[in-house]
Amino acid sequence: MLGIQELWLFILSGLLLNITPGPDTAYIVGRSVQMGWRGGAAAALGIGTGCLVHVFAAALGLSALLAASSVAFTAVKWAGAAYLCFIGVKMLLSRSSPLATDAAPAGAIVPLRQVFWQGALTNALNPKVALFFLAFLPQFVASEAPHKAFAFVALGLIFIFNGTLWCLGVAAFAAKAAGRVRQSGRAMLWIDRALGGVFVYLGVRIALLQAR
Repeated sequence: MLGIQELWLFILSGLLLNITPGPDTAYIVGRSVQMGWRGGAAAALGIGTGCLVHVFAAALGLSALLAASSVAFTAVKWAGAAYLCFIGVKMLLSRSSPLATDAAPAGAIVPLRQVFWQGALTNALNPKVALFFLAFLPQFVASEAPHKAFAFVALGLIFIFNGTLWCLGVAAFAAKAAGRVRQSGRAMLWIDRALGGVFVYLGVRIALLQAR
């Protein structure tokens, strides 16, 4: 089908990769604890959207250009690092605000749109994600496939769909488990700072990333 080979192995590998905890999971859990299910879902959908950008870019050959051109790689790398560090430092310097009330739980002041775009840009501006898709997906596209780009996109959509379902499940679990935590303004402040630390860490890692 579409020149895809060993689909079962691809799905199994993708599921194992998706359930492995990482920065994306930390971001989803943090937003779920802060804002409940809606915040976690917005984070999960944003992360999936960022991955979608790389899938279509890889299908169009843009990711190959990124891997081959040190100039393009460096430009995307520094843009992503700067964005992540900016967001991270902003969250680290955040101050406690009177958010933890019965009418407005702590963290509710953060717009869902902002949560979504932070998740999307975190992935879209990460060249490491682009290189991952460029290295992982072609292994499951048959060399004789008549439409390799379509096969590539189909695999990418399957990977993102499964990953988004898992992330939504993580968001629901974290939101349900953190009902009491959301009533503490101090706890929300430290969660915000922890997420800021994750963003700064990712920014530094991207800045140190070398093209291969």
